[in-house]
Amino acid sequence: MAEPESTVLNTKVKQKDPSKALVIAVTTRAIFNLEKEHKLYLEKGKDEYTRHQQANQDKPLPPGTAFAFIQAVQYVNKKMLESNPAENDLFDILVLSNNSPESGARIINSAKHYGLEISKFCFVSDEDSTQYLKSHGVKLFLSADRTDVCNALQRGVSAALIFQQEVQAPSTPLRVVFDGDAVLFSDETDQIFQEHGLEGAVRYEHAMEAVPMGEGPLKAFAMHLGKMRRKFSQEKSPIRTYLVTARSGRDMGIRAIKTLREWGLAIDEAFFMDGAPKGPILAQIQPHIFFDDGLHNIQGAQNVGVPSAWVPSCC
Repeated sequence: MAEPESTVLNTKVKQKDPSKALVIAVTTRAIFNLEKEHKLYLEKGKDEYTRHQQANQDKPLPPGTAFAFIQAVQYVNKKMLESNPAENDLFDILVLSNNSPESGARIINSAKHYGLEISKFCFVSDEDSTQYLKSHGVKLFLSADRTDVCNALQRGVSAALIFQQEVQAPSTPLRVVFDGDAVLFSDETDQIFQEHGLEGAVRYEHAMEAVPMGEGPLKAFAMHLGKMRRKFSQEKSPIRTYLVTARSGRDMGIRAIKTLREWGLAIDEAFFMDGAPKGPILAQIQPHIFFDDGLHNIQGAQNVGVPSAWVPSCC
């Protein structure tokens, strides 16, 4: 396998041990708002785009949808190191970009301008940049390109599609909201629902109540997040996790709770919405990121200014 065209180490950021760190890879369009530049690339081509980026290399890019999430992740690292200066179980952020190194200077300068602790900048010339995720030990990949996300999921990496949106800047601690079925859990019950309706799904859940659900595409990321969270008491933790699911607590909540218990995954708060819109509760939680497989839920979150990441089940 070829190496990325260019990998730039940020010498001002402590390099983490990828075998112990929770490595998150974000693309430039996920962390910065590059919509104007992307439009230029599509309409005028790579050369014009490169010229534009070089001419503006000292002009910081505006924050993108995943920006506040990355800032909150840095806050967690700070608290982890305050608690234990020798801590290795940290977040490690790398930027994966299809920019050439020549046009990538603006990306590096923007990260430095905002004080983002990006450990590596990988400028990849290959069409499928996701082939490098496993070699970097990536546990979560955030991209604004659906093909990239699908490729990552097919490679067994937790991944989600970021939509560019105007978001508020939530305060710390880091707050992460997961949907249940097809995100934390497998889509087995969703498939039963599609084939046999709600009554069929409820019957299935009752019959399978003692059997833990299968793993969803974001389970591995959630488990590592939970491992970090357990290093603190609930009151002092810089991480809070939430389950916001369309499931009914009365008819379909028990199996979800038992599955989390079986996995050893502690969730701070769980909301069983029974099909109600998720937007109002998300507006109350104000998460730094919300993962869901339903585009209608993503839209509802965007409507209340919540940074959202779609986990496609139809790649």
